[in-house]
Amino acid sequence: MSRVIEHLAEITGFRDRDVLDVTLVGALRDLLLPASVAIYRILGEAPQQRWMTRARLLPGDVAATADPLWADPESLPLADSVPDRYACLRRQEVFTVPGSPAMAYFPLTSDNEAVGVLEIATAAPMEPADVRLVGSILRIYRNFQGLLDYSERDTLTGLLNRKTFDDSFLRIAAGPQIDAEDLAKPGLRRPSPQDTAWLGVIDIDHFKHVNDTFGHLMGDEVLLLLSRLMRGSFRFQDRLYRFGGEEFVVLMRCGGVDDALAAVERLRANVERYPFPQVGHITVSVGLTALRPGDSPASAFDRADKAVYYAKQHGRNQVRHHATLVSEGHLVDESRTSDIELF
Repeated sequence: MSRVIEHLAEITGFRDRDVLDVTLVGALRDLLLPASVAIYRILGEAPQQRWMTRARLLPGDVAATADPLWADPESLPLADSVPDRYACLRRQEVFTVPGSPAMAYFPLTSDNEAVGVLEIATAAPMEPADVRLVGSILRIYRNFQGLLDYSERDTLTGLLNRKTFDDSFLRIAAGPQIDAEDLAKPGLRRPSPQDTAWLGVIDIDHFKHVNDTFGHLMGDEVLLLLSRLMRGSFRFQDRLYRFGGEEFVVLMRCGGVDDALAAVERLRANVERYPFPQVGHITVSVGLTALRPGDSPASAFDRADKAVYYAKQHGRNQVRHHATLVSEGHLVDESRTSDIELF
């Protein structure tokens, strides 16, 4: 029993979802000695749902492996390519499959919705006591996930909140970055979809008018519906935030400026044609910037925010790219000016 308690203390000792999944599979390997143990998350919408490996320990592994957070969706296996795992997800119930090895599948749920599967392979079918032990550990795991959601997500929209932004920014910025202004230079290879990170700031046009005319309850309804449009407009691996009020942010990886502009333009167009109940039609202004080597969250956000401000001052309901505005002489890139002054 003491070993179980020690592992539970370790599982709940980190406020990081990646570490949480890694410690869970490590604890189960130590307690059950299985052939393998893995956590898979379901991503996307049917019929193109796919499995992302969150943490997996195979025989001989010293450390858990996982798919990169920004993995190309096309590289991930389709959900129905693993029928037993997919059946566990859809049925939201534990079941075992005899064989060599024997397999046990446990659904991972959040707010009564199946979001993934814990998969355990053993030499012999798991004993009922072991199945109950895993179920108890998963209840604690699910409760802790709920606490993380409460602290990391905006209570109205369910999007990530502002205080989680810096950590996500530093993770995506840790990958190789190619400056947007450098893409046109001769001889520079075109980046892959995983090479270039982008930040978009989204601001609802005339939102104060919505609140003043229709009331704050309808204003909240607009914010909630906009968050749903964001989820439907961006890819499932893109990071979506509500910064407060009518201001939203997206962090994403794209192959270049055209792909990034297409992504935020898709959201702008979806919002423009959506009939918001009672309110009618609203629009958004969007500012976009590429992350640069050595960028800080504040500097990247400031560039995108300046592009949003320009969009609002020049007609609203449009997407503006910071680097393009600078190259056309509409904005001054103060961050680059500061760099030059330092040297």
